[in-house]
Amino acid sequence: MIVDTIASILTGALLLRFWTQVVRVRPPASLAQFIFHVTDWLVKPLRRVTPSSGGYDWASLIGAYLVIVLSTVAGLVVVGLAWEPILLLSVLRFVQWIFYGFMATLIVEAIFSWVNPHAPLAPYVGALNEPLLRPLRRVIPLFGNVDLSPLAALILLQIGLKLISALLISFP
Repeated sequence: MIVDTIASILTGALLLRFWTQVVRVRPPASLAQFIFHVTDWLVKPLRRVTPSSGGYDWASLIGAYLVIVLSTVAGLVVVGLAWEPILLLSVLRFVQWIFYGFMATLIVEAIFSWVNPHAPLAPYVGALNEPLLRPLRRVIPLFGNVDLSPLAALILLQIGLKLISALLISFP
């Protein structure tokens, strides 16, 4: 549980670092400082092996995957399961954590919209969610000035998580 918690925080920071660069939004200074402080020890050495290309920091994404692989190995050692499917299990867990990250940002954006839409983090979180919500907003109209696209995105992410969980359970 401790290893999984540490891996979750580190992977979340690495994925947030990657996604921030994908959507080309600058996080608030305190959050950026936290993200870089937590992830630089892994990202900087990986950049020597995997340089950025296309404007994307691939070292952050690869670092997140490596953390998940190590977390999966630790889980398999504790439980005593077979090692053969470790890479596939890691890929499934990686996608699962990406979905959880999107769900978290959608929920945070919804809370900001209810409590304080002018919070300093609100524009940043909104920018993180925009690529996910834009296609849904084209299809789902506003209902009485209420945007239901975050709810639709959460439902679609839940369906994706159910499929991934079914694949994870199917492993011996």
